[in-house]
Amino acid sequence: MKLSLRTRLLGSFLVVIVTCGAVSTVVGVRMIGEGLISQAQDKVRLDLNSARGGYQEAISDLRDAVRHTAIRFFIRSAMQAGDLRQLAGELEKIRVNESLDVLTLTDNTGKVLLRTRNPKEMGDSQAANPIVMKVLSEKQVVASTEIVSREELLKEAPALAALAHIVFIPTPKAKPTDRTEETSGMMMKAAAPIIGEGGELLGVLYGGKLLNQNNSIVDKIKDTVYQGEIYKGREMGTATIFQGGLRISTNVQTKEGIRAIGTRVSEEVNRRVLVEGKGWVERAFVVTDWYVTAYEPIKDVSGKIIGILYVGMLEQKFVEMKRKTLWTFIVISLGGVALSVIICYALSKTLTGPVNTLVHAANRLADGDLKQRVQPCGSTEEIGLLGSAFNLMAGSIEERDEQLRQRAQEEIMKAERLAMVGQLAAGVAHEINNPLGGILLFSRLLLRKAPAEGPERENLERIAREAERCQNIVQGLLDFARQREPRPEFVNINNVVDKTVSFLANQALFHNIKIVKQFQTNVPDVYVDASQMQQVFVNIIMNAAEAMDGNGTLTITTSRTRLDRDNGVELSFADTGCGISEDDIGRLFEPFFTTKEVGRGTGLGLSISHGIVRKHGGTLSEVRAHVCRSRSDYGHGTKARNGGCGCCCR
Repeated sequence: MKLSLRTRLLGSFLVVIVTCGAVSTVVGVRMIGEGLISQAQDKVRLDLNSARGGYQEAISDLRDAVRHTAIRFFIRSAMQAGDLRQLAGELEKIRVNESLDVLTLTDNTGKVLLRTRNPKEMGDSQAANPIVMKVLSEKQVVASTEIVSREELLKEAPALAALAHIVFIPTPKAKPTDRTEETSGMMMKAAAPIIGEGGELLGVLYGGKLLNQNNSIVDKIKDTVYQGEIYKGREMGTATIFQGGLRISTNVQTKEGIRAIGTRVSEEVNRRVLVEGKGWVERAFVVTDWYVTAYEPIKDVSGKIIGILYVGMLEQKFVEMKRKTLWTFIVISLGGVALSVIICYALSKTLTGPVNTLVHAANRLADGDLKQRVQPCGSTEEIGLLGSAFNLMAGSIEERDEQLRQRAQEEIMKAERLAMVGQLAAGVAHEINNPLGGILLFSRLLLRKAPAEGPERENLERIAREAERCQNIVQGLLDFARQREPRPEFVNINNVVDKTVSFLANQALFHNIKIVKQFQTNVPDVYVDASQMQQVFVNIIMNAAEAMDGNGTLTITTSRTRLDRDNGVELSFADTGCGISEDDIGRLFEPFFTTKEVGRGTGLGLSISHGIVRKHGGTLSEVRAHVCRSRSDYGHGTKARNGGCGCCCR
């Protein structure tokens, strides 16, 4: 029995839709189940990176505090004079101001001369301490984490020994142990050498912060990474510092709502991280609940594993999201199948003829027949509209193809011309660089023998000066021809601009220029090569200063970019100078083009800046730049007449 086209079409659609719906439902359910957990693990892995950065930042701050204290003049003077009476009070003030738990001074053998928190305890040797020993042998600042015994804590301050004392609290899945308490402490510690005026080692200054029951670091990590997110009345994210497998600093809470200090890590995590020295990124039981977690070992200065850094998110939220998403997906899939069957049944009679016509026309169009058109007719208005739309599309493709062809030819010619100019310029620069060097060398040799005054010396100085200027032009041309690949990193563009302004502000050209900095404080970090961006800013600012003839106001503004499709940073440089004429605007970035007087500019500054920006994936244009394609994109634009320019970067 022959079936009608409508019946066969509907039957085929029905089989395909039902099969695809069933397969997509099964596959989707599986992918969603695995995808949610996988995304949660990826996030917690990134969160661990942030936590590690926060922990290392705390160690770095401690290192800087101790290093800056060790180089203070009064410490060196007191030690060289052998009079430490006034030193105790000054060091105690520094310890309090820097929020240090320990600040101790030893001589050049490691013998303790002064403990700020316990001045009566002195005379013992710290030479066996790994951090102090490393400073004594290398005369370099050392910072790390270490385990400090109860005896050493009592020497530094009895209060520290009390903080370090933690009673074990039993929890499910923790590794069994016969111990009931911990008396030693885990401390961030930094030590710096005290160097005499003759370069000799006078002693060692070390300081530290006890981590036991000090929750400032983990709370800062939690607030930075999870920003106080709450789920059903509970903190969504948590962070912990372990001494061995014991929680000594944490914002994980027990069922009673208190910090779970004294609880221990689960047995499987203990084995993976502390025994095997590997990271752990998967679900784990934490005190009372299951979390999506990430753990990594903390090592002392010798590389020995002494603790664990942890971050985790409550798994309950993801489990409920998974369940809701699965049911939503199933309902949508079933509804989609039913709706597709209905639509297929309704459209099967009206699509076959016009669709075949459109398919034939589309094939001809794909084969290159851009003149292909169809008659906008059909059994329904929609089919007629589809035919009209096809004709409009074909016409647009034909028109755009012609425009693209013309534009491509123009761009190819432009690119070939620039490539030829670059090759010729680089070749010429290489050829004349050595003769210029010879001229400069011999003119300087002649200057040594020339009389101190007179026309002969003036002529030689003019030769050397002009040769050096030519050499600078050649070097600029070589730099333009072979710019290095940028080494980008995430930086705060405010800091880069501020550093550039500070570098230039002391030059004579800027003595009568008022620099106004209008920096938006919450601009995002951008992924650029800071040194190359500084080169661009130097060029812009110097051009502005010269345009104002050393007298005026330069306003530098940073803000979030106003582009709709991405989040970046926009910079603008506005000066009160004479500006640039309309006729010269289009030639700003041509090599060797300059509006300055002879001898005051090579015309390469903006060309090199243009190359730097292009290397960062951005554009440099005369009016306005809109570039935010990726994290390394960078754009720059100038405004005519008012001597200003603007940048946007991402």
